[in-house]
Amino acid sequence: MNRRETSIALALCLLAAVLGIFAPGYFARENLIDVFLASLPVLIVALGMTLLVVLGQIDISVGSIFAICGVVAGVAAKAGWPMLMVAAACCATGAGLAAINGALVAYVRLPAVVVTLATMVALRDALRWSTQGAWVQDLPAGFQWLGVGQQAYPLLAAAVALGLFAASGWGMRHLALGRFIFATGSNPDAARLTGVNTAALTCATFAAAGALTGLAALLNAVRFNQIPSNAGLGLEMKVIAAVVVGGAAIRGGRATFTGTLLGVILLGAVGPALTYLGVNAYWERALQGGIILAGLLR
Repeated sequence: MNRRETSIALALCLLAAVLGIFAPGYFARENLIDVFLASLPVLIVALGMTLLVVLGQIDISVGSIFAICGVVAGVAAKAGWPMLMVAAACCATGAGLAAINGALVAYVRLPAVVVTLATMVALRDALRWSTQGAWVQDLPAGFQWLGVGQQAYPLLAAAVALGLFAASGWGMRHLALGRFIFATGSNPDAARLTGVNTAALTCATFAAAGALTGLAALLNAVRFNQIPSNAGLGLEMKVIAAVVVGGAAIRGGRATFTGTLLGVILLGAVGPALTYLGVNAYWERALQGGIILAGLLR
């Protein structure tokens, strides 16, 4: 672990000590499972955001893509699709929408923050118009908890998250594609001169992050018996804050998935901890904003 990751781990230990003294009920099994399931979508989206940040890009439309993919999952499940096809549809939808962002950034050469801000608003309004604000209801029984039941689902979700985390870290260390992403984020002109197709790489990285967002939307949707059309509000703040607090350089070229994981754990624990400690939960958003600002100033 580097110094940044060590400091986050120490902060988690300090938070755990404070909660152990002043709010031991926080460590009840049911609450810890709820915290994990609430943080799971953030972690999966944050893995994709880490790739983008290493590349020197960002996608603040992930909340809107997340909402659309959740609705797609519900509609497909109601149509009788098998769960594997539902999952594929979610990932494909997320990848396709994010690839549009990537194409505008890579080929039209528009700034990622401007493009994704525009698509964040456009996609959210398009979803609101198409659903008229209605939630997806009357979901089939096999959809909730992926058909494995409420008790087994956390174990399945943990296995998926750990698998994605391990695969992401291994790929960035051992695959040429991972080295290309780091090289492009560090110096895009030098990467281009060495033969890296930076435009195609940018588009593909956006698409990969979008596919992870689609999977996260599915894993979140199956927890409930109806799917809201306004899901994912504020998700981009949580994800970016987790990546930045994990030590990523917002200008590109540096990040670790271990740091992202620790950042997600810390920020996922803070919100419920504030509630247990009797602190106004609105401070959580202020904390996220402060973390992003601190990351920009590093």
